[in-house]
Amino acid sequence: MPRFHCPAPLLAGQSLGLPASAARHVQVLRLQPGQSITLFNGEGGEWAATITRMGRSDVEVTVGAHTTIEREPGRAVTLAMGMPANDRMDWLVEKAAELGVASLQPLHTAHSVLRLAGDRATKKQAHWQSVAIAACEQCGGNRVPTVQPVADFNAWLKGLPTVVDAGPELRCLLSLAEGTQPLAQALQSVAGNTPVLFLSGPEGGLNPQEDAQARAAGFVPVTLGPRVLRAETAAMAALVVATTFVS
Repeated sequence: MPRFHCPAPLLAGQSLGLPASAARHVQVLRLQPGQSITLFNGEGGEWAATITRMGRSDVEVTVGAHTTIEREPGRAVTLAMGMPANDRMDWLVEKAAELGVASLQPLHTAHSVLRLAGDRATKKQAHWQSVAIAACEQCGGNRVPTVQPVADFNAWLKGLPTVVDAGPELRCLLSLAEGTQPLAQALQSVAGNTPVLFLSGPEGGLNPQEDAQARAAGFVPVTLGPRVLRAETAAMAALVVATTFVS
């Protein structure tokens, strides 16, 4: 059954017009009044709904019963990522949303090729958020990950709460320097529902100064094995481990 994100309060029996993006998708699929769809607003669970009217550019539905089903990982994982170049960031956001990441933080780092500022950064953030929404519509996720505004690495790191103030959070750094441990080993040291903040660099990784700064901020240096992976591949491999690992 087609699924659509509707970021609004939803109540059984309610009549409402779908957001423009969802209405456009309904039109593209050539759905008709009387057909059933599924809605989710990102606050948990999903709603059955029935199309009641098709306009030229708008669609009205009646909201049905709410189902409390969730398809999220057992732990909340945030990915802070030195942005890869070209269209690889789109791919990364899409796949991260499919895997159930809770939040994404795009970063400018010393080795970053992609540089965004001003309106261009704002537009990219909005684009990546729409990519995350579309991925959740497809994969069944009822919690849409938040794509944060693009940030400079140093400013972002300084803005993090201290390790003490952050509470039970595991901070992991994908590092190319010495002194790493397997990611699974780091995850094994904490409870299975402990939130994880995972930091990964762009092409070429973080530079030595950034690596040292992250370690000083409480990030545990981890490795995914002996092979050298592309930036986006490494991030995805880490997310697979972090979202599925059971200690």
